[in-house]
Amino acid sequence: MSETTPGAHLQKSLGLPSVVAFGLGYMAPSLVMVIFGVIAVASAGTSATVFGIATLAMLLTALSYAKLSHHYPVSGSAYFYARRLIGSPIGFLVGWSVLLDYLFLPMVAWLVQSVYLNAQFPDIPIWIWMLVNAGLTTLINIVGVVLSDRVNMVLTGAAVFLVLLFVAYCLVFLVHHQPSDYVAPIWNPLTTVGGVTAATAIAAYSYLGFDAVTTLSEETKDAGRTIPRAVILVILIGGVLFTAVAYVMQLVHPGFDFGKPGDEQVGGYILSIQVGGQAFADWTNLAGIVAGFASGLAVQLSSSRLLYFMGRDGVLSKRVFGWVSPRTRTPIWAILFTGLMCFVGMGLTTDVAYSFINFGAFTGFTIVNICVIAFFVRKRKTRRLSVLGYVVLPALGACVTVSLLTQLSATALIIGGSWLLAGFLWLLWLTRGFRRPTPAMSAAEYGEIPADAATRPLPARELEVIDE
Repeated sequence: MSETTPGAHLQKSLGLPSVVAFGLGYMAPSLVMVIFGVIAVASAGTSATVFGIATLAMLLTALSYAKLSHHYPVSGSAYFYARRLIGSPIGFLVGWSVLLDYLFLPMVAWLVQSVYLNAQFPDIPIWIWMLVNAGLTTLINIVGVVLSDRVNMVLTGAAVFLVLLFVAYCLVFLVHHQPSDYVAPIWNPLTTVGGVTAATAIAAYSYLGFDAVTTLSEETKDAGRTIPRAVILVILIGGVLFTAVAYVMQLVHPGFDFGKPGDEQVGGYILSIQVGGQAFADWTNLAGIVAGFASGLAVQLSSSRLLYFMGRDGVLSKRVFGWVSPRTRTPIWAILFTGLMCFVGMGLTTDVAYSFINFGAFTGFTIVNICVIAFFVRKRKTRRLSVLGYVVLPALGACVTVSLLTQLSATALIIGGSWLLAGFLWLLWLTRGFRRPTPAMSAAEYGEIPADAATRPLPARELEVIDE
């Protein structure tokens, strides 16, 4: 296997609908039904307000991703932006931190899927479901992004249909059981600012994945225009859907009393029984599990692209992670490596698994917001850049994501800090104590960049799309 194969590049085949579908599949539209009970309890029955605020909060960071993906239509996301705008060593550490998120997200998606399948079919153990889920998504992603796109479109469409069907049952239920207060899901006498804030921090986890569409830049047509639009659309569509569904569910089940302690964990299932009966609840639960396969597919796709980009840079093994199959036009070894993470997930609980990803996600979000400000500082003399869009809003977004970092559990912070320390030690080894430059890609590997650029330092402007 050679380090580079002529003509072996990622295939540009995705349009705006496909990229948006990948983002929505990553976020999982039915997630609002899964965590409704937890949000309702934390916010004293105002889940609609919580999701509305969470949407606006995450939109600030989405705007930052949209700006940078317009200027730099290249895979790599936060890792690439930080390296270009803040510095290679910082970019390396950001990429290493985000790698924690991207490496373990596929594992978490498969684990959650397998736990629910095991609950539905208890005779089949979780580890078998893990192998089935990881094996199928790995095979589809290896075959090619076109097949992944088609499967994801079907499954994401099914997931959205499922949510809308559930809402329809809720509306029929409300016709026969008129709510006494239409404002209570937004604000009620028991609502507190502290409770809403804490619940918003929980709800923010539902939006993880909107940034992943930026890892598809090199497989997207007209990425400088398509990816920024997709980032914003994913947040807006997902946020409106989450908020509207939470409002309807809160009307069906006012307040936050779900019976026995712990029943809020299955609040969506309880409501399904309430509005449609046991059979409806069981079938929608199974359909939701199957539709959730789209999340694992999209998560593994984006995770393998980050591994590929870091391999192409030489940060990870270039011969393994930076290689694209000339036949399938996919980074096969990067995909297989993410698939092997399912074996790690077999020995973890969902709580521990989630602690792996939150630190990397919110660290990446914070750095991306800072990168937008760094872009303004670098380019303000040569470009007409808005202070509001390039300084004020990113600063607010960074404040939000830092506050979310402080909300993480001690376990998440310890795991994240330990991972970051390991990355720093790896960087020390790669640079021989910073006596060598941080590994960086050969610019000639980009189709849009002149081949002779690899023989000289590459100015940032050569990776930028000209502003409209």
